[in-house]
Amino acid sequence: MYFLFLIFWIILNGRFTLEILLFGLVISAVVYAFICRFMGYSPRKDFFLFRNLILLLTFAGVLVKEIARANLSVLKLILSPKYEPEPALIYFRTDLKYGVSRVLLANSITLTPGTITVSVVGDEFCVHCLDKEFAKGIADSDFVKLLRRMEAGR
Repeated sequence: MYFLFLIFWIILNGRFTLEILLFGLVISAVVYAFICRFMGYSPRKDFFLFRNLILLLTFAGVLVKEIARANLSVLKLILSPKYEPEPALIYFRTDLKYGVSRVLLANSITLTPGTITVSVVGDEFCVHCLDKEFAKGIADSDFVKLLRRMEAGR
C-alpha cells in the first residue's frame, strides 16, 4: 500500500523530481502509518494481497468474462420473441469464511447482468435471477472457487 501511495503522489504531481520523490516518500510513510494505526491496516494485509495478486487478477478476468457471457444471454432472452423469461428467487449457502469474500461474491453476482443479490445473511445468499437458467451453478461458480483459493492462502 505504501508504494501505491507513493505512485499516486507522483502521478498527482505531474512531474518527477528528486524533491517530489523525497517529499512523497515522507508523505506516503505518514499516510501508511496513519492507516495502520487508526484503520486496522497492517503490513500483513499487504503481504496477503501481494501473495494473492495472481488470484485477484484471475478473479477480475473471470468477472469480465462472466459479465460478457451474461450480457449475451440477456440479449438473447430479450430479443427472442418466443422465449418467455421465468424469474426465480434462489437461496443458497456458501462455505466462505470471511466477510470480504462474501461481499466480493455478492457484488460479482450483482455485477453480472440478469442476477441481483437481494440479501446476504451470514452464509446464506438470496439471489434474484431474470431467468431460472441463470441460477444454475451459481452456488459453485468460478467466483466461489477462486474465493476459496484466496481464503486458503490466508
